[in-house]
Amino acid sequence: MNKTLYFALLFVFLLFLQVFVLNNILFLGYVNPYLYIAFVFLYPLKENRFPFLLASFMLGLAVDFFSDSGGIHAFSILTIAYIRLFFVKVYFRKYPADYPFFNIHSESFGKIFNFVVTLTFIHHFILFSFANFSFQNISHVILNTLFSGIFTLLLYFLGNYIFSKKQ
Repeated sequence: MNKTLYFALLFVFLLFLQVFVLNNILFLGYVNPYLYIAFVFLYPLKENRFPFLLASFMLGLAVDFFSDSGGIHAFSILTIAYIRLFFVKVYFRKYPADYPFFNIHSESFGKIFNFVVTLTFIHHFILFSFANFSFQNISHVILNTLFSGIFTLLLYFLGNYIFSKKQ
């Protein structure tokens, strides 16, 4: 399958899943999964960076449009899309010369887990910080980040396990 078509379909699937299913989940006032950030984890490193950042921004903007959230999703996902390469260097010890040959799925689960967890919690902390926009609600921000992050990670790794090709 053409990679461009695959990522376009992934974009649309994650957008509709987030908007029509996951945005309607709010458990105990703290748990709301944001699985659309999986686009950042699944997009290959060897591709041109500008279209990736633009697609990430557009995905966040589309979620903002349907959620009426004023740009916080766009800012949050664009931030993790931009810093993704830094964490690739930190966790996987890969540099730009390695990107054409690098496949995240060939790495150990521990490295992938650390990478995904770090970016998920950064995204959620930025998202909930801007949603509350007050230091008086820092406990609310931390609880939302923690619980929503854990639920998002559970859904991501469960979906990754279910939809991955068995080798």
